[in-house]
Amino acid sequence: MNVKTPVIAVFDIGKTNRKVFLWSTAFTVLFEKQIQLPDIEDEDGFECDDLSAIQQWIVSTFSELCQLPVYEIIGLNFSAFGASFVYVNHMGEAVAPLYSYLKPVSSPFPYANYGGEAEFARRTASPILGNLNSGLQVYESTFRPFWPEVFKVLHVPNYFASLFTGQLVSEITSIGCHTALWDFDLGQYHPWTSLIADRLAPISTEACIELDGIRYGFGLHDSSAALIPYLRSMREEFVLLSTGTWCIAMHPFNESPLTADELANDVLCFLQSNGKPVKASRLFGGQFHEEQVARLEMHFGGSFKELTFSERVFALEARSSSVYDCAFARRDLADFGDLASAYDQFMVDLVGQQIFSLNLLLKDAPVKQLLVDGGFSKNEWYMRLLARAFPKVEVYAAEVAQASALGAALMVYDGDLPQNLIQLKRY
Repeated sequence: MNVKTPVIAVFDIGKTNRKVFLWSTAFTVLFEKQIQLPDIEDEDGFECDDLSAIQQWIVSTFSELCQLPVYEIIGLNFSAFGASFVYVNHMGEAVAPLYSYLKPVSSPFPYANYGGEAEFARRTASPILGNLNSGLQVYESTFRPFWPEVFKVLHVPNYFASLFTGQLVSEITSIGCHTALWDFDLGQYHPWTSLIADRLAPISTEACIELDGIRYGFGLHDSSAALIPYLRSMREEFVLLSTGTWCIAMHPFNESPLTADELANDVLCFLQSNGKPVKASRLFGGQFHEEQVARLEMHFGGSFKELTFSERVFALEARSSSVYDCAFARRDLADFGDLASAYDQFMVDLVGQQIFSLNLLLKDAPVKQLLVDGGFSKNEWYMRLLARAFPKVEVYAAEVAQASALGAALMVYDGDLPQNLIQLKRY
């Protein structure tokens, strides 16, 4: 009789790619699969994720994984993007689209009732970001016709977990990610949430539950999940720069209060899985990269993936001086002779934005190590430019760029961890 290998399944649901991993108990990836699904439109004609298609893929894929003869699933968890809610009825079924956080706000929020925008942002550790403050999406939804059908509102990772646990709960990492729901002064929901309190799911006090021999997690906000492996492995103080559609730098050791300048430049606080705040800065870097690469390749032809790094980039100057200003978008492509020179300048501009964003975290709380995971950890331009910008900091790329999924797996595992959980490459 063949002995099955125990594995932990994690669905990592991003805005672009949806992935599933099977992790061994030594935390190596034994199986990986991903899918890309086209967006649909909500009732207003604005693009949004196809919640039904994602859900069907998750359920059918998990069923297939359970049938694999060589693996025994002992855990299941989810990491997923934040800033979005699923509205469910008493049966836990979605009753509305998965609205995009990029959709413009249609119902103004009464900030004046809660001390004005600046004080509201400070107390909730959430820069004023429209629908990226996902709690305000819930406020806006109270004016929509489907609202009477809503029993609870669930953060995206918590919703996908509920498909398997049957429990309609929230967990702290999803609540504490620029949602404008949490009062960081009081350590509880902000007073404004009394307007929607009956629809907020109870906060889970456990990391997971066990059903039929499988430990099920309640899901995690992907950026907060990415921090977990590093907190459990690293001995020196560090900043983790988790890169994807968003490049989110998290500084677990910066305990200084948020300032007005930081809030104005997209610095906020997340909540870790243990409930402690972590100061973070955000940059829409992956999205900027995708947009500008498409523009470059359309103009010059070819693919940026065929380019090789050259130290000539160190002689170029960046125009970027803001996390919000993708300066390269204003450059005239006729000024460049080919794709290579244009991409060099673009990466200098983009990393210039990233340096500005990182300095907001480091100016009052320097660290010895900067750890980069995600897609940009494999981009030579990005890594070399960062290392040059911070000569007094050890800059590392994570060899296994799946920290969000790994963090989610760790939350449903109660055994000993391997010594080499994190593999790092220094630049």
